[in-house]
Amino acid sequence: SRRCRLPAGRSYSGGGSYPNVSLTCPLPGVPKAVFAAAEGREQFETRVTVLESGLRVASQNKFGQFCTVGLLVNSGSRHEAKYLSGISHFLEKLAFSSTAQFASKDEILLTLEKHGGICDCQASRDTIMYAVSADARGLDTVVNLLADVALQPRLSDEEIEMTRTAIRFELEDLNMRPDPEPLLTEMIHAAAYRENTVGLNRFCPVENTDRIDRGVLHSYLRNYYTPDRMVLAGVGIEHEQLVECARKHLLGVEPAWGSGQTKDVDRSVAQYTGGIVKVEKDMSDVSLGPTPIPELTHIMIGLESCSFLEEDFIPFAVLNMMMGGGGSFSAGGPGKGMFTRLYLNVLNRHHWMYNATSYHHSYEDTGLLCIHASADPKQVREMVEIITREFILMAGAVGEVELERAKTQLKSMLMMNLEARPVIFEDVGRQVLATNTRKLPHELCALISQVKSTDIKRVVTKMLHKKPAVAALGDLTDLPSYEHIQAALSSKDGRLPRLYRLFR
Repeated sequence: SRRCRLPAGRSYSGGGSYPNVSLTCPLPGVPKAVFAAAEGREQFETRVTVLESGLRVASQNKFGQFCTVGLLVNSGSRHEAKYLSGISHFLEKLAFSSTAQFASKDEILLTLEKHGGICDCQASRDTIMYAVSADARGLDTVVNLLADVALQPRLSDEEIEMTRTAIRFELEDLNMRPDPEPLLTEMIHAAAYRENTVGLNRFCPVENTDRIDRGVLHSYLRNYYTPDRMVLAGVGIEHEQLVECARKHLLGVEPAWGSGQTKDVDRSVAQYTGGIVKVEKDMSDVSLGPTPIPELTHIMIGLESCSFLEEDFIPFAVLNMMMGGGGSFSAGGPGKGMFTRLYLNVLNRHHWMYNATSYHHSYEDTGLLCIHASADPKQVREMVEIITREFILMAGAVGEVELERAKTQLKSMLMMNLEARPVIFEDVGRQVLATNTRKLPHELCALISQVKSTDIKRVVTKMLHKKPAVAALGDLTDLPSYEHIQAALSSKDGRLPRLYRLFR
């Protein structure tokens, strides 16, 4: 066409000429570009193979030179009811130490360095995850390393003693940290599931650091580190290659603790109890810098939601996004927008509130939706009333624009997070560990799009019938009693009872 015809060249200082070709036309003399595309569903679905031992191997293909591979174990603090609390915390700190093949952590890191690799281990309430990101050409070395780290750790006396020191330091740091969110998360779980499953302490209590030794660890590992409770997940590699490496390095391996019969596996189902956990603490000196952080009292109020295996999980996720919130000085990112309810109704209207954020914790058999709020100790009573009112208002009318915005934000956050290879790896591993399959992002987006305002109202009504879980940290002089908070959540207008208001 005339539009793509080459006009006279334009001279530049370099002496050459640059043809003024439209950006919508292919450049003359340049081969046609071939773009990567998913040809059929098999190119992007998650593939799962179950080996003879019960070990599941899951992979997700992704373009790129690097891969993320890891071993996920159905084991965590919720399984420690018959053991000393804190074993999972110990195993997390001991990960990637000396093994049968590698004499030290330095040797492991040097091996990974040859493939541009990094490693990490994270223990949660229900899962322990050993992960490595490295060049895909080093897959055999990576799987061999993961198998050795998980099944053949030496757990030397020196390493255990160093772990004790590290845990004591971490516990001390946890109590001195200006941001109390990790501590409050522990407290709200302890209040919601008193002395059972996900309510058990995720961090090792100080008194147990000297009691946990190699014998205790081996006893626990014998019961929970079995092939049927494991998933080898990989992102950015060929499935057949990962299965071949799994057969070579994980099939028929004798663990360091022996292969005796499992007998103390805890299969308890979470029992929601509700309740309150309070910690009186002087928060006036948490800041060591020249500009002091204001003294605050932190409250977290939660109600039981649902498991991530239930259909109501998606409406609860949308509700959590709709509530949103954040700190008084943060406004960016999906879920923290200025149009979320906790921004519009709480932070915008009450200048003295420093924080109002919604969180949703979900597990295989239960879930917890909670709101964390922070304010000056003198404002605690009013803060509690405002937060309980927000819970009550969840059951009210949901505007179409508000709902669509929350659903769009949730899909945006989901797709943005799944651009990172380590996040895809964790998503693949956790879903396969729980369900033996994986819902793909476009399937989740379709489910999010189907959520209606009636779904939100239904799940909230069901949630409000439960007893609340409350965690309180700081100066609690003006904190209302648990009975008052419970009564407020069951009242129609979300206000505390008249008798209470007389004593304000």
